[in-house]
Amino acid sequence: MIRAGIITVSDKGARGERVDTSGDLLVELVAQVPAEVVVRRIVPDEKPDIVRALRELARQVDIILTTGGTGIASRDVTPEATREVIENELPGFGEIMRMKGYESTPRSILSRATAGTIGKTLVVNMPGSPAAVCECFALIVPTLSHAVEILHGTAKECGRKPE
Repeated sequence: MIRAGIITVSDKGARGERVDTSGDLLVELVAQVPAEVVVRRIVPDEKPDIVRALRELARQVDIILTTGGTGIASRDVTPEATREVIENELPGFGEIMRMKGYESTPRSILSRATAGTIGKTLVVNMPGSPAAVCECFALIVPTLSHAVEILHGTAKECGRKPE
């Protein structure tokens, strides 16, 4: 079973002033991979806290999904924190989320979400709103288990179309 970790980046969530609906939603959605959420964190929009959480979870899970902190506000630093710890950037994840998200709202192009790998762990930044999480997860779910297989050296038939 693929092990997943979820990091919600939210000042209000970290202070207990907001319910983590996007994180709750990701817990449900991860079953589609199929994967099991084995660790979950809520951290403030502080780059050192996000970096620390990413490094910690990368030692425990195969996939880390972050939610929040991907916009253009001054406190949105999730992409910078992610880039600080990843070894290989995978820009296709952010590109497809922005491109397809544009069909629902032109504001999706303001997202700076990225993805990459830390060792054998895949990290994907997701938006903070539950609606955007749902929409974006549907776009990336077909590739998640294959990405884990590649990282763990168990992938076969990389060139074939996913079912």
